[in-house]
Amino acid sequence: MKFFASCGKGLEYLLADELVALGCARATAAIAGANVEGSLADAQRAVMWSRLASRVLWPIAEFDCADEHALYAGVAAVPWPEHLSPGDTLAVDAHVSGDAITHARYAAQRVKDAVVDVMRAKTGGRPDVDVEAPDLRLNLVVRKGRAILSIDLGGGPLHRRGWRQKQGEAPLKENLAAAVLMRGQWPKLYAEGGALLDPMCGSGTLLIEGALMAADVAPGLMRHGSGTPTRWRGFDAAAWTLLVDEARSREAAGMNSLRPAFFGRDLDPHAIRAASDNAALAGLTGLIDWQVADVRALGALADDASRGLVVCNPPYDARLAADPALYRALGDALKRVAPDWRASVLCGDAELAFATGLRAGKKYQLFNGAIECTLIVCDPVAPPQRERSEGETLSEGAQMVANRLRKNLRKLKNWREREDISCFRAYDADLPEYAAAIDVYTTDEAAPRTFLHVQEYAAPAEIPEAVQRRRLNELLAAVREVFAVPRENVALKTRKRGKGGSKYADVRAGHFDTRGELLTVREGDARLRVNLFDYLDTGLFLDHRPMRLRIADEAEDTRFLNLFGYTGAATVHAAVGGARLTTTVDLSATYLEWCADNLRENNAGGTRHRLVQADALSWLEADTQYYDLIFCDPPTFSNSKRAEDFDVQAEHVRLLRAAVARLADDGVLYFSNNFRRFKMDDAAVAQFARCEEISAQTIPPDFSRDARIHRCWRLQRLPQ
Repeated sequence: MKFFASCGKGLEYLLADELVALGCARATAAIAGANVEGSLADAQRAVMWSRLASRVLWPIAEFDCADEHALYAGVAAVPWPEHLSPGDTLAVDAHVSGDAITHARYAAQRVKDAVVDVMRAKTGGRPDVDVEAPDLRLNLVVRKGRAILSIDLGGGPLHRRGWRQKQGEAPLKENLAAAVLMRGQWPKLYAEGGALLDPMCGSGTLLIEGALMAADVAPGLMRHGSGTPTRWRGFDAAAWTLLVDEARSREAAGMNSLRPAFFGRDLDPHAIRAASDNAALAGLTGLIDWQVADVRALGALADDASRGLVVCNPPYDARLAADPALYRALGDALKRVAPDWRASVLCGDAELAFATGLRAGKKYQLFNGAIECTLIVCDPVAPPQRERSEGETLSEGAQMVANRLRKNLRKLKNWREREDISCFRAYDADLPEYAAAIDVYTTDEAAPRTFLHVQEYAAPAEIPEAVQRRRLNELLAAVREVFAVPRENVALKTRKRGKGGSKYADVRAGHFDTRGELLTVREGDARLRVNLFDYLDTGLFLDHRPMRLRIADEAEDTRFLNLFGYTGAATVHAAVGGARLTTTVDLSATYLEWCADNLRENNAGGTRHRLVQADALSWLEADTQYYDLIFCDPPTFSNSKRAEDFDVQAEHVRLLRAAVARLADDGVLYFSNNFRRFKMDDAAVAQFARCEEISAQTIPPDFSRDARIHRCWRLQRLPQ
């Protein structure tokens, strides 16, 4: 069964990972939530244990909804006596978009009318309305002419844990607090003996949530007490009782062993009293050290609190009005008191985050209600500075590269944040004297790390080696200055030409050795493994990002074929996009194993995903299956002892003819290559396919300097 878990914007990927960890078969990030595959038991477990979800919605009806009459008819078609009793109370939350139905309150009223009319006709009784604590809470979403009606299994907002009775003027929702803690890797730090500090704690939300997380207390345990969160007749009350029993057992064990490793400070004594009262309601009396203190005079903590996490939500209002000096004082205090700690600080916006003076290893856009905020994660708070000789600065050349890098990052910033791009090209020989490509890879993990893949283009023979070496050192100095990454996070290679135009890499000896390190990054909804250090390429061609995302959008319920599959990134996108079957063909066993790892990373293993080790062209000409979607990205040239030599210019008509022959009716073939002198034989291809070049649509902004990085076509079979 598929259900939906909603959350605040910016928490989607964390929520999807959490739901899979809770046992759901699959969870895919969506806008303000996650689409989940699992059983009713999984959904009920999410109600009890999810720290990030706002609601867990179990669909009971989906129908076309062109207008209010269709809405009423669709709701009235539901057998309501199977879902509630005549004496039960009811509430409806509605969310509508589009032109057909424009008022959410009116849509909720029509849903209520339909339910009441059906119940009265079939049982002689009717449910009453109770918007605060109904027996059954329904959720309606109308979008693009479709309506989804769901049971709200939690009976209301899940961020309400049940312990917060007092709050300040701008309270932080508990599930957003959980996200701040998770991004800071708090559970791992606590397990390692770490402490938790909030130097501007307000009513204590971050610290109380952190303590309950450390004690393994289910967030739904106090909220629902001994009853069930809903009286929906389909709710499995027996399974819920088992969940409650398990949660109480884990709470008893966790609270019994909880260390008093929590420190709350605030300038306002009223806030400290409210925080202390909330902690008492949560069962944490005596476990959190609350003190009235100005952040500017923040003192050292207990002697045994030598390592931990600082969490904080400094003040700002709906207009993002805040005192930058206060943010600077916070940053200075943390550098003084906790330089070796990790910090996860939710700031009003990027400018206020910058005002702290803290160097963030990772930044996230989160929403505190309707306010878009910037979460910065620093590890450590005060990284050790590279020792420089007295008076040392970047050379003029290095400063030029650094300035260009910063300019490029500013130019790409809005696009990267809007599209959630974490792997991208930051520089591509923008300054001819400094001929290199610099790609940024940010890992998809609780505490993301930034790695750089630097490919130096081999200099012309007439450039003296000493000049080449100086320019490379200046470029690397600029890279370290701008990105502030440790030396071991930079992979340096020289891209050269071999016989026949083939490319190979010289992994710079003396800089970094090959080390077999695989990093997991995210692209769209796909998690992909890359290797930056051991091969010429990393396992992910960044310039093909738009093509892979297009495949994900078009893959639902298709039979997908990936020819010359490489590490299977396109296959993974098809799989997470809902492809019914995938087939990946490559001659390399290493790449196919890599593809299998990528599929497993996305919970997409099994017989639905076929891996074939073969020469792609020979296999294709012998294949008899049909496919709805084919991606073919062959190399420019290849030779192998196990297959005939391949030249894309010479063989492309034969290749495309064989691929088009395997297309199902209305199937689509995407063909691309990066041979800069490639010329499509339009006349030959026109004999068997409709062909449209779509290269401009597939070049992403970070590769816009080089529109010839690749070319791409969309082909369909001619009508019979």
